[in-house]
Amino acid sequence: MSNQSVAAGVSLAGVMAHCGGSPVGAVELLVGAIASAPAAPEPYAALAELWQDRRSELKEGLEGNGALSAVLAQAYFLFLEGDMDNAVMALGSVTGGRPDVAWAAAPWFGDTRFLDAVSAAALAEACLRTLDYGHDLDTDEMRERFAPWFHALDVVSERDPVPESLAAMARLPRACGRYELSFALCDRADAVGRVMWTAVARAVTWRVMGDLDQAAASFEAALLLDSANWSLYLDLADLRAEQGDFAAAVGLVEQGLAYEPHEVTLRAASAAYRTRLAGSSDDLRALITLAPEIANTTYRNLLIDYACAGPKLPRRLVAEARRITKN
Repeated sequence: MSNQSVAAGVSLAGVMAHCGGSPVGAVELLVGAIASAPAAPEPYAALAELWQDRRSELKEGLEGNGALSAVLAQAYFLFLEGDMDNAVMALGSVTGGRPDVAWAAAPWFGDTRFLDAVSAAALAEACLRTLDYGHDLDTDEMRERFAPWFHALDVVSERDPVPESLAAMARLPRACGRYELSFALCDRADAVGRVMWTAVARAVTWRVMGDLDQAAASFEAALLLDSANWSLYLDLADLRAEQGDFAAAVGLVEQGLAYEPHEVTLRAASAAYRTRLAGSSDDLRALITLAPEIANTTYRNLLIDYACAGPKLPRRLVAEARRITKN
């Protein structure tokens, strides 16, 4: 949007707020201007003036409103009120819904008042919210739009290096293909204290990069830090299966079952990997029975694919298992 267009949008919002009597409508116009030119200061100046003059009406009109325009405006109003944690979490929600707009180019997001006050926990939660909708962020355009987020991660992680929060932060740069920043956050966390979540963050990053050996080593490090965590045994078992080592996968799943014997994903993985290793019809039948209880259909289908590749399985039983993947 050109400077003239931004100015026109701001002027129209002013007319609507003061002459038309609709401050919420004015907010929608101003957010439209922000969406077209996220770094332009004029819409934010108008929002600040509107907040000062019509605060009670805006609070009433925006309360409980989940529309993007309302949430974005509330993020800025929270910043104005000094509530940096809720401000960044609101912006994270907006960014997750519309990552095609560089919302964090907003002047307030790079303001030292914000960067000096927002907590690592809140920024980490905001990062997770940016990923809520599963958009593809691993492009040059997205990396450019998320540059202010990367700057904030660097500043806040140095000021407030809470290991669990830094491990959560690492998910955003990983999703954007900024693997070096993801590892840097893990290094900064480890310098404070080693925790399981940091080791998992490293493992997942290595796995996304395709280095399965490094990923396995990191999952093993995570298990040393939390040896009773059944999900870590499953993560490492799945990785060993991806490497083709189904004997190791079976052993790891059995270790997980020792801690959580009723967990359906562990039981299904055990059945699948045993079937793949030894061609057991009984284990394939067990997997067929458990399959409807697995919420993640992609993972369910992967287990079935592994199992159906087992040796000397009855064709009719394999066909029965394959039918599940088509539902």
